Amino acid sequence: MQQRKLGSNGPEVSAIGYGAMGVSIAYGDSDQAQGIETIRAAFEQGVTLFDTAAVYGWGENEKILGRAVKGFRDEIVIASKFGFTPDWGVDSRPEFIRELTDRSLRNLGVDHIDILYQHRVDPAVPIEEVAGAVKDLIAAGKVKYFGLSEAGPQTIRRAHAVQPVTVLQTEYSVFERQVEAILPTLRELGIGFVPYSPLGRGFLTGDVKPAADYADNDMRRSDPRWQPGNFEINRAAVEQLTALASARGATVSQLALAWLLAQGDDIVPIPGTRQKARLTENIGAATLQLTADDLAWIIQILPQGAAGARYAMPSMIPDWT
Repeated sequence: MQQRKLGSNGPEVSAIGYGAMGVSIAYGDSDQAQGIETIRAAFEQGVTLFDTAAVYGWGENEKILGRAVKGFRDEIVIASKFGFTPDWGVDSRPEFIRELTDRSLRNLGVDHIDILYQHRVDPAVPIEEVAGAVKDLIAAGKVKYFGLSEAGPQTIRRAHAVQPVTVLQTEYSVFERQVEAILPTLRELGIGFVPYSPLGRGFLTGDVKPAADYADNDMRRSDPRWQPGNFEINRAAVEQLTALASARGATVSQLALAWLLAQGDDIVPIPGTRQKARLTENIGAATLQLTADDLAWIIQILPQGAAGARYAMPSMIPDWT
């Protein structure tokens, strides 16, 4: 697979990474064995960036990923995150960062985490203290690179002045494009960018149904983009994208990922899936070349992104300052 460098001081990774969250939470009942098999298949097909977080199953996701990659851990980049509490509140006190990082190391079964993100900015803790805590972890050899998630330009600059920020992770897709306003800051500072939910939490696969048809433990049941009114608008847009993708000999998922890759060579999306067939489909996007006309038509179909808010939970909505 093609390789891309994450930030001016960061690692080289596959152009498409793997987001492990869905292996254990958010999308209905899961099968750990299937998840481990899919993660290993991702590595076999060239994926070298694997993303998890402490809050995903409160350590369970990290444990699954750790078991899956044990045989090739030194050949990949592992990213995890701190900052959420088990009830999805925020806590980035330095002592909590240290505690959670040690816990993540044990869960993953590794001696260091390659990229450690602050999962959400904590308004109660100055970002300089957060960056300083991670700087200490880097000095101790427990972490290699510092990342932020859903942070705004001022926060990024303040953190970067204490400990260089290697990468920002934020939702980005043809459905969600607000982060484009932050990309110039990242490029000025030499910070890489990792889009999460690059397939709109599955909407950009075309395999969707109304919110009420999902299980109670599936986040799409409450996702605003699946609610009546928004759902129909978004499905119609995906149908148009699917037609364009078909004309290019691709799937709508591949079109959406190729669009992201075309936004800059400093961008590495992390689609997640439990299915090996979907995995192979996603990886195939790395070789799909879109023309300028293709890119313009995609924006014409979704000039303002998707209908509906990003999250139903207020604590998940970032403050980009």
